[in-house]
Parts: sequence; structure tokens; C-alpha cells
Amino acid sequence: MLCLVGREVVGNDLNLLVDFYPKLTPPRGQFWVEFNTVLFALNTGARDDKVCGLRWEWEKKVPDLKRSVFVIPAAEFKGQRDHVLILNDAAWNIVEASRGMHEVYVFVYRRERVKHLDREPAMDYHRMGTINNTGWQAARKAVGLEKVRVHDLRHTFGQRLRDAGVSEEDRALLLGHAVNGMSQLYATATVARLVEAANKAQYTVDRTTLLSVVNG
Repeated sequence: MLCLVGREVVGNDLNLLVDFYPKLTPPRGQFWVEFNTVLFALNTGARDDKVCGLRWEWEKKVPDLKRSVFVIPAAEFKGQRDHVLILNDAAWNIVEASRGMHEVYVFVYRRERVKHLDREPAMDYHRMGTINNTGWQAARKAVGLEKVRVHDLRHTFGQRLRDAGVSEEDRALLLGHAVNGMSQLYATATVARLVEAANKAQYTVDRTTLLSVVNG
């Protein structure tokens, strides 16, 4: 049964969807990269276009925290301000695993050889176009969650932050919403606080109060 709280994917339903991806391909295959974009969106609340269009040139090191943030220019996605994308531990590990695959984009794919593995790859890496791709559609169909949208990953992240007791202001900053009087260029202490808040979304138990049963 597929259940949503508002537009949050609930409990084992989401686990089924996410856990199915590794069955599609070995590491570094196309579906594996698609899997990483799903996990990244789920752990950052970033929209589909920002995930797939994420560029290495936007990465800003935060040496005291031994990690980075990504400052996404407003002009790239028709926004009104830059978005400082905070990475929790899961998102940071995905970024680290993606290094060296492409000079420009964080999330890229190519068709891997299934034979003649000693030969050069048949194609170069390309930018991911959308999370709503063949891997996403295959995973949804396989676990009976065909009505789940990519945008529901963002709603789920926001709901998990709320359930973990993260303040409204910090939730807004993590999701890239406008906050009056708050600069989008954060001090190290602010980044540290937001990373800690974002990490709470990884461990919060999903809500079980069902406001809407979409498919049962």
C-alpha cells in the first residue's frame, strides 16, 4: 500500500523504493548514479533540476568542518537569490564518491560495457537530465509506488526535519526558502548548526499518521 503524509512518503514504502536501486546494477553503473541522485535529493531537499545540474565550480570548502557546501547561483534556476546547499553526512558521502567522474557536473552517467570489459568505455560521461528517469520509473513500478513523485523526496526531507524538532527558520534555510534578514552566505558556526540539523533527517522515524491514502 502506498501512503503519503501530505506529500511525504511514509515508513517502509520509501525504504522499498530506495532499497530497490542497488538491485538494478553494480556500483558505478548508470542506475547506480541515478540511485545516488535519489538519495541526495532525499538528504538535502534539493529540487530535481538543482540535483542534476549541480556543478563542481559551485562547491565552497568549509575547512573547519572538513566538508563543503554548494552555492547555487540564482540565475541558473531563475531564482531570486543564491541557494547555499547544506550537505548532511549522507549527502556529503555521495559527493565524495562522485569526485573524479566529471570535470563540470557532480552527477553524470554513461552506458557501461557488459562485455569486452578490457576496452575503453563506449561513451563519455553525460550530465544527468532528471531524477525521473528509467531507474526511478523501474524502481517505482517494481515496488508498486508508481504514484510517488520526485518532488515527494523534497517534502519528505522537510517533514523529517519538522518531526526532528528543527526550527522553522533552519528548515527554511535548508530548503532554500527566503528568510527575512538572513544572509545566504553563512558563517562556519551557522553551517555547522545546519549540518547538525540536516543530519537529524537521516535518523528520524517516518510519521505514521496517514493523512492521505493514495493507493491501497
